[in-house]
Amino acid sequence: MVLPGVAMVTATLERGRELFRERAWGECYARLSASDRDAPLAGTDLELLATAAFLCGDDAGSDEAWARGFHFYVENDLPLQAARCAFWLAFGLMNRGEMARGGGWLGRARQLVGEHGPESVERGYLIVPEARRQVLSGEPAEGFAAACEAIAIADRYHDPDLGTLARLVAGHAEFLLGEPTQGFALLDEVMVGVTEGEVSPVITGLAYCSVIDACRHMFDIRRAREWTSALTRWCEEQPDLVPYRGLCLVHRTQIMQLDGSWNDAIAEGHLACERLAEQPAVGAAFYELGELHRLRGEFGLAEEMFRKANQAGNRPEPGLVLLRLGQGRLDAAEAGVRRLLGEPPAAALDRAQILDAGVEVLLEAGCAADARPAMEELTSLAREIDVPLLQALAAQAKGAVLLAEGAAREALAALRQAWLRWRDLETPYHAARVRLRIGCALRALGDEDSAQMEFDSARWVFDRLGAAPDVARAEALAKGSRAGGSVLTSREIEVLRYVAAGLTNREIAAELVLSEKTVARHLSNIYAKLDISSRAAATAYVYDHGLL
Repeated sequence: MVLPGVAMVTATLERGRELFRERAWGECYARLSASDRDAPLAGTDLELLATAAFLCGDDAGSDEAWARGFHFYVENDLPLQAARCAFWLAFGLMNRGEMARGGGWLGRARQLVGEHGPESVERGYLIVPEARRQVLSGEPAEGFAAACEAIAIADRYHDPDLGTLARLVAGHAEFLLGEPTQGFALLDEVMVGVTEGEVSPVITGLAYCSVIDACRHMFDIRRAREWTSALTRWCEEQPDLVPYRGLCLVHRTQIMQLDGSWNDAIAEGHLACERLAEQPAVGAAFYELGELHRLRGEFGLAEEMFRKANQAGNRPEPGLVLLRLGQGRLDAAEAGVRRLLGEPPAAALDRAQILDAGVEVLLEAGCAADARPAMEELTSLAREIDVPLLQALAAQAKGAVLLAEGAAREALAALRQAWLRWRDLETPYHAARVRLRIGCALRALGDEDSAQMEFDSARWVFDRLGAAPDVARAEALAKGSRAGGSVLTSREIEVLRYVAAGLTNREIAAELVLSEKTVARHLSNIYAKLDISSRAAATAYVYDHGLL
């Protein structure tokens, strides 16, 4: 005879197990927790509890359940099962940046496997963290070899979770070894298993985020956008799931920014800061928020976010340099970008962003000759890594430099190529920025009507996005329609107006927060572009062309 209380506990536990299979994580966690309070869970039920807790966002509850599972298996002389619990506990801790505690649990797992299962599937799981460490430490060849060993163990024991983890590491190693085709082949293989539902929910979420991160670092925006959409759908199918743990939140913010969904990106960025508050990745979240506020012209908020990013260990450049440019602090922007350009090259993605910012700042400072090497390095990087995003950046930089050098026709060809690439990548802000330069090139070639259409189209996009500084820039360029065939930067037009107002170089420098040397350089560029040689001629030009 089964006592009523026992029957009720059994029914609650059975229902918890069913809910796990149905992926109803919230109710599953509640049922298993209730059953655990009535009668402590054991073995595989503790593993279910730990997994459900993790997927519901209760990291502490998950850690506790994995630790209990470890002790249960040790006490019942099941060392390999205990090692697996220790591995998953370490996995969660290390993903949250708790490397010391995670390393301690990995040590326990290694001891058990070394004593009781040197040829077991658990050994494959323990190879993965070491392989990942080697890849991140600048030893991609060693990490790749170790990951391949883990893949062989996974295939031998038909363990898709292990195979997924190992292939993710091997794919990242291939990228660092200069083999992007093989790297993406491994990641695509991973995603086939993920989309077919062959791996566990925890590994599914990790795989999505890891692949999206790899796509972003390899400039494959289309792939990143595609997998981000797939991840969103997967999460929406499981309403109780607390998704986007760690850097995944930051990657979603970046994709939303590129797509032009800036309000959603800001909301996602704040969510990232909240969820990553105690993790190193929070610095990247603050940086992305800084970039979004900078683009919207909210310079005070941008400054605050960049400062917080720096405090969290994430360098605030090149966003901070571009913020200084937007604030009109051209000397500070120029000093910052020259320092960045002179530092040893960083990872490809970071270097490309620095080079892009370098071209923009140096051209605004009137230093076309200094901007050219940055443009040429960016062009070389685009040849080395042949992907659309880098091609767009390189063509954009080339067009901008040629335009500043007076080669408007050649500049127009490069800028149109850049615009087509940005359009195909569905990045409205970048496409609109290029259209401003296309308008300047058309103006330099004497086609004012077409130039005005470009300025108007760009302004419409900026207005829709909420890019206030760029709206103002587009309006200023459009109002300068009577400025003949000159291709003056917005800063040069400012200097020209102060000259017409009768200010000296020192007074202009004080008004614009520049050095006298920078003002003199601007005047030299203005004289060359307008083919004039005196302040009186510059003043006459301002009045003749309606630039006041």
